[in-house]
Order: sequence, then C-alpha cells, then structure tokens
Amino acid sequence: MGRSSKDKRDIYYRLAKEEGWRARSAFKLLQLDEEFQLFQGVQRAVDLCAAPGSWSQVLSRKLKGTNGKISEVKIVAVDLQAMAPLPGVIQIQGDITKVSTAQEIIRHFEGQAADLVVCDGAPDVTGLHDIDEYIQAQLLLAALNITTHVLKSGGTFVAKIFRGKDVTLLYSQLKIFFREVTCAKPRSSRNSSIEAFVVCRGYSPPEGYVPNMSNPLLDHCYDVDFNQLEGPNRVIVPFLACGDLSAYDSDQTYPLQLEPGKEYTYVPPTQPPICPPYQEACFLKKNNLLSKEKGPTLSEVSTEHPMSTSELVSPETHVEAGVEALVIAP
Repeated sequence: MGRSSKDKRDIYYRLAKEEGWRARSAFKLLQLDEEFQLFQGVQRAVDLCAAPGSWSQVLSRKLKGTNGKISEVKIVAVDLQAMAPLPGVIQIQGDITKVSTAQEIIRHFEGQAADLVVCDGAPDVTGLHDIDEYIQAQLLLAALNITTHVLKSGGTFVAKIFRGKDVTLLYSQLKIFFREVTCAKPRSSRNSSIEAFVVCRGYSPPEGYVPNMSNPLLDHCYDVDFNQLEGPNRVIVPFLACGDLSAYDSDQTYPLQLEPGKEYTYVPPTQPPICPPYQEACFLKKNNLLSKEKGPTLSEVSTEHPMSTSELVSPETHVEAGVEALVIAP
C-alpha cells in the first residue's frame, strides 16, 4: 500500500496533517468542546498522558488566544514519554501515579489548582477486550487520583473510557467526586470502537476527603469514616453523541480529491514520534539487519560431537551451522 492509502481510509488522520495537528485525536477534544464549552473561563489546564501532544495543541490554540490574555493562561502537559516542545505548554516527563508529579503541577501554577484536567491516555490494546478494558479502567483511575490533587472545586475532568460491561463501576466512582457525569462519543471517534469520553463537571469531593496516591479508588472506602456505597450499585449516566451530523464519518473511506478542482497533495505527519519503543526494530528492518540467532560453529560441533573416520572421508558431509551447510571434501 502507498503512503496515501491511510489518507483514504482515515479522513481525520488526513485532516489532522493538513491542519497541523499532531494526531487525529485533536478533533475529539474540539468536538467535545463544541458540545460542552470546556474551555470557557479556563486559566489553568492540565493534559495527562499528553504525548504526542495533540490535546495540548488544542488547549494552547484555544486558551492562549482567548481575549489576548496569553500570559495569564498556563498549560501543563504530563507524560512518561518524551514529547516535542509546544509553544505555551509546560512539559513534565513524569508518572501520574506519583505525588511528586502532582506537586510539580501545582508549583507551575504557583500554588493554585487547575480549572480543567484532560486525559486521552490509553493502553496499547491487545485485542483481548477484558484485559484492555481493565487496563484502561486502571489508567482512568490513576488520572482521577492525581486530578483530586490538582483540580479546584467546581472544576472539570475529561478522560477516555472504554464502555465495557463493568463501566458502571467507573461511573459510580466518578459520581462520588463530580456533581455531573456525562458519557460522550465524538463524531471523530470510530463507531466500531468502544472508546468514549467521560465529561465530569462540578468537582466536589466527599467532605473530609484527603487526596492520597496510595488509596485504591474502586473500593469506595477512603477513610474510616467512608463506607461502601448505599443503594443500587448500578449507575447510569447520560450518553451523548458529539459533532455535527454533516461532518465526516470516521468509519468511511473517502476519495483523495475531496473537493472538485482541488488536487490532492500528500502531507507528511506534523511531528514524527520521539524515541518510540519500536525505533530500533524499524532501523534493523530497514537496513536488513534482522537475522535469526546464529547456530554453533564447526569447531563447537566437532568438540561436542566428534565425527568418525568414515564421516570424515565420505564424499560430502553436511553439517548445519545456523542457516548454512558446510561441505567437507575427502
């Protein structure tokens, strides 16, 4: 397949490159903002699991240009992986499960709490849905945990969620900390995917709750004063589809020439990955350096398995050494 095949198969991937976004996920946050006005009045924002930086790009473009108050808006992006610099975005290469990361975020905000926390983090899916849903749930809980350290009262939290069979456990967890929880599906998110986003507004933790990174959240037991949830365990939250119905369908294949008279031109990705885990494997494959493990040498074979005189004087003897066969003449 040529390099333009993905441009046909994924219209939002193509549009992201043409508009300068680092990833197609930028459209998901933009469509969520169209529905919920997430950026209204935001002065301090945090992007968790930020790499490669598309959501940080959206925050920067939307917040930094609001009323020209560039210096008043602060954006902090956090990720374990390195990320290429972005104008107006403070980057922290750290672990969202560490208290030190939360403290560094607050330090950049000069002691003030954030107005908005977003998280588009997801695991490398295995295809085993139960495992993928569990790991994603743990990632969301880790994001929620650090959010309780840095989000102001009444603030907003947006995070990716996999809508599996046990998603109500996550909903019940979020309802403890937020007055309003909504599950949203942007138009740019594929219909074939169980991915969705929880939009949690009105941060209001239980009275007396003290954020602590060592607390397991799903047990609904935070201190001696907090017991199990009362009432039914099943929690249902509103589900909302975001995005204009006339917008592009993320599951549809489109022709390269979208508009009459406008010729298609291939656009490379805005920002190539920085030190991805597969970088060495790609280099070895490109330079034809991938090979099988070498087998034993002839001397090693002779030492371990001495050959008889008849074998030595036979017209030809094949001794496999790795992928080659050695012919011994009389």
